[in-house]
Amino acid sequence: MSRVPSANARRLPKGWADLGRQILILVGVDIIYELGRGVADGSKAVAIHHGEQVISFERSTHTFFEPDLQKFFLPAHWLIEVANYLYLNAQFSVAIIFLLWLYLFHNDAYYFVRNMFVVAMCLALIGYIGFPTAPPRLFPQDGLVDTVTKYAAVNSDSSLAKVFINPYAAVPSMHCAFALMIGGSGVAVSRRWWSKAIWASWPILIAWVVIVTANHYWADWALGWIVALASFAIAKGALARWKPEAWGWRPPSRRRSGPREVEA
Repeated sequence: MSRVPSANARRLPKGWADLGRQILILVGVDIIYELGRGVADGSKAVAIHHGEQVISFERSTHTFFEPDLQKFFLPAHWLIEVANYLYLNAQFSVAIIFLLWLYLFHNDAYYFVRNMFVVAMCLALIGYIGFPTAPPRLFPQDGLVDTVTKYAAVNSDSSLAKVFINPYAAVPSMHCAFALMIGGSGVAVSRRWWSKAIWASWPILIAWVVIVTANHYWADWALGWIVALASFAIAKGALARWKPEAWGWRPPSRRRSGPREVEA
């Protein structure tokens, strides 16, 4: 039996100790992220006001297209069900699976991408705490439908749902931020054109998902992409310079085949 753990360890890029370290880092950051995001929960009146401000801004710029987009797709119930499923799973389930895949099969790129995710979550907290915002689904009077509650039989405001959905943390859209970081990283590590095309389509698909389910405004989607780009710049700049061997971006063509190293 003792041979089984050692055999599994040989399949891990840097052994069980490093894998455990990465899990602890991600869990610790997520706990801080969830606690900080939860601060917005106690700001319902302010969040509703900010949501009204976002809608007013979009109307003033003639870009309040979310209700019309929903009306176009609502008759296709199967598409809405797909959108609901992706919305409920894309932010964390897909992100965790992607990071695990990256860690196991593109390990040299993992540490840089992990840093991007950590920076993005920290930047998002600034928006959640400083500008708590109610999502479009809380404004049915403006022609918006909460598709998750109506079609997926999930009460978005229930205690269980709030584990996965924060009702007043619409700005920025971390679904879109995570999707852009996943898509961009997937394109960078892929070698085949069709694989690159699939990864490149992921951020666009999730942008559609968050709008058609009335969980984000287009402004949230845009700000989510800005958060992702800022996180890339910080990870590639300050963090990569701090620990270039561990945290710098190394594309697939520059991967090393030398002895194992322990990363932080």
